[in-house]
Amino acid sequence: MLVLGFLGLLAAAVRPVCGDADFMSVRTSLAKDYSGKGGDPAEKYFHESTFHPHYDGRFASDVLPEEESLPHLTALMQTYLATMSDIGAETWIMHGTLLGWWWNQKILPWDSDLDVQVSEPTMHFLAEYYNMTEHHFKLPGVKGGRTYLLEINPHYVIRSTEDKMNVIDARWIDTSSGMFIDITTVRTDDEARKRGRLSALICKDGHQYDENDIFPLRDSYFENLPVKVPYEYTKLLEAEYGKKALTVTNFEDHVWNEKTKLWEPEKDKTKRSGPVTRKFVQFGPLRTTPLGPRLKR
Repeated sequence: MLVLGFLGLLAAAVRPVCGDADFMSVRTSLAKDYSGKGGDPAEKYFHESTFHPHYDGRFASDVLPEEESLPHLTALMQTYLATMSDIGAETWIMHGTLLGWWWNQKILPWDSDLDVQVSEPTMHFLAEYYNMTEHHFKLPGVKGGRTYLLEINPHYVIRSTEDKMNVIDARWIDTSSGMFIDITTVRTDDEARKRGRLSALICKDGHQYDENDIFPLRDSYFENLPVKVPYEYTKLLEAEYGKKALTVTNFEDHVWNEKTKLWEPEKDKTKRSGPVTRKFVQFGPLRTTPLGPRLKR
C-alpha cells in the first residue's frame, strides 16, 4: 500500500491492465461503447466520446451534472499530481489549466479540458514502466474510492507534427466518470534548431517554445497540491490567450470575486454592462528547482 502524504489520499498498489485498451478490456459498468471509435480514422488512437470531447466513452455514457463535474476534475488533477510525484515523473501544467493556476491556483470552473506536459525522457519512462496501469485512490467522501488509468498512446514515438491524429501522447483517465487529463510531450524541435534556434522545443499539437520559456520549472501549488509551472508563465499565457485573459473578470457566465478569490456563477446576466478588468499584478518570485532530466539537444 502506497501512502501519499497529500490531503490524506491513499493509493492502492499499481495494477497493470491489458495493453490494448479496447472497450471490452477496460469496461466497468457500461454495456455499450460510447467512445466514438467507429467514426474516427483508423490511425487515431485516443477516441473521445460521442457525447462530449472531454469524456472517454469507454467509461461513461453521458456528462456529469454541473455540480459533480468540478469535484471530479479536482480529484482527477490531485490524483495525477500525487501519482507523478510518487513515481518520480516530472510534469507541469499548461494551457487553460495554467490559466486557472494564475488566477487562484484552481481549475477554472467552466473548463473540463485539463492539460499537462512532460519531457520526452519522462514520456519514455511512463511508457516503459507505467503504461496501462490502474491506480486506486481512497478519496475523502467517496465511498469505495476511484480508479484512474494511465494510458500511453503508442504513437508517442512518432515525433512529427504531421501525425495530426495523435497529438495527445497519454491520458490520465477517471474510470468512474470518463473524464481525463491530456498529457503531451515537449520535444526538441530539430528542424528549428537546424535553422539556428538552438533551444527550440515543440509539441505534436504544434505549440512551440524555447527552453527558457519552460525551464527551470517553478514550484507552486494547484488544487492544494505541489505543482510545477513553466518559468515564463506570464509570457506563455499572454501568447496563447492574450493579455486580457489575465485581467478580464467576466467570462463564461462567471464573475471573479476579488474578496473570495473565486470565479462565481453570474447571478444576473442582464446587469452586466461590459467586461470588467482587474489590475494586473505579477506573481512574486517562486522557488526554482533543479531541472532534473533535461531534453536532449
